[in-house]
Amino acid sequence: MSKCVTRGLYGVLLLSAGMLSACATVANSVQSPDVSLSNIELTTFSLAKQTFLLGFDVSNSNPFPLPVKSVKYGIMLDGQTFASGATLGSFSIPASGNGEFFISVDLNLMKTAPRLLSVVRNGAKRDIPYQVEGELGIDTPLIRSVSFKSDGAIRLRPGAF
Repeated sequence: MSKCVTRGLYGVLLLSAGMLSACATVANSVQSPDVSLSNIELTTFSLAKQTFLLGFDVSNSNPFPLPVKSVKYGIMLDGQTFASGATLGSFSIPASGNGEFFISVDLNLMKTAPRLLSVVRNGAKRDIPYQVEGELGIDTPLIRSVSFKSDGAIRLRPGAF
């Protein structure tokens, strides 16, 4: 090969390596959003199944929006596993802004978690400590997903249970 072709290939390799490095830097510099549990609402109730609508507040400190395509989540209430799973999403958290999203969850608390049923029933009388963690699948080529983890306390609306 001629020196010109060799230098050209070398230049392309350096440029490619630089671009990959820049992509990795962008992906690694994404700040995890702050996600907090803002609402738990019982929407349907029977002895065999309870459906809850979970509301989440999310804050994006990144200078670019986060278009969310999926949500993986795990939620504990008062030290007890409440719900976990994954769902498709289609929302965007604005750049340096706030948003919210909702997840519908079907459970059978009477069969799987009698102690948790008591926690949920007493939730209107006292703050319930919670932990939430998961991952937001991001719909961009450079960022695949961002994880989140937080804790706090939530009081359920009176009469919701």
